[in-house]
Amino acid sequence: MSYIVELFDTATADLQESYDWYEERSFGLGERFIREVDEYLDIVARNPYQFQVQFSEKYRFALLKRFPFRIVYYIEEEIHQVNVTAVFHTSRNPKAF
Repeated sequence: MSYIVELFDTATADLQESYDWYEERSFGLGERFIREVDEYLDIVARNPYQFQVQFSEKYRFALLKRFPFRIVYYIEEEIHQVNVTAVFHTSRNPKAF
């Protein structure tokens, strides 16, 4: 059974900003970025425990393959939900999310 994935406003803003940046560079690249994020959100929903806890006991980081981004989330097991707090470029400090 899959978990519910909830995107916080901060993660939605990250996605929009990154989408816009990629689209400005090359038409369609932003769409490819969003598709990869969606693929990873599906993977996280199916098994959120497969990605490692890093920098705290709460947050997990799913590293994308084609784009240099991490999906930051934590699990609320009691309601079977994954909360995505950020989708950030790997050049940013992961402790600052």
